[in-house]
Amino acid sequence: QVQLVESGGGLVQAGGSLRLSCAASGGTFSKTLMGWFRQAPGRERDFVASLNWNGESTYYADSVKGRFTISRDNAKNTVYLQMNSLSTEDTATYYCAAKYPYRRNYPYTARSEYDTWGQGTQVTVSS
Repeated sequence: QVQLVESGGGLVQAGGSLRLSCAASGGTFSKTLMGWFRQAPGRERDFVASLNWNGESTYYADSVKGRFTISRDNAKNTVYLQMNSLSTEDTATYYCAAKYPYRRNYPYTARSEYDTWGQGTQVTVSS
């Protein structure tokens, strides 16, 4: 089984930046698609970004496109989410998720499409 652990969350002022990390262990890492989702209180857990584990394709929600960047380090079995120009609307618990097997050139934007989830890391943006 694949286990996921997020880290890097915290408190940041509007306009600032944070980098989240998600470390994977177990399973077949090189064949796993990774995604980031976020959930604010009283709201749905929404798609943020996804990434083929080999870095062949990436997808972003319109709300974060141009501000967030998803990347990976296969040697460390870790996926990252670089978040810039943060606003209070970005305040949420951020989760990483894994999907195996997966289809090529498919965004995997729905929660139900993923197999494994991390515990989440809190991001709070103050004004």
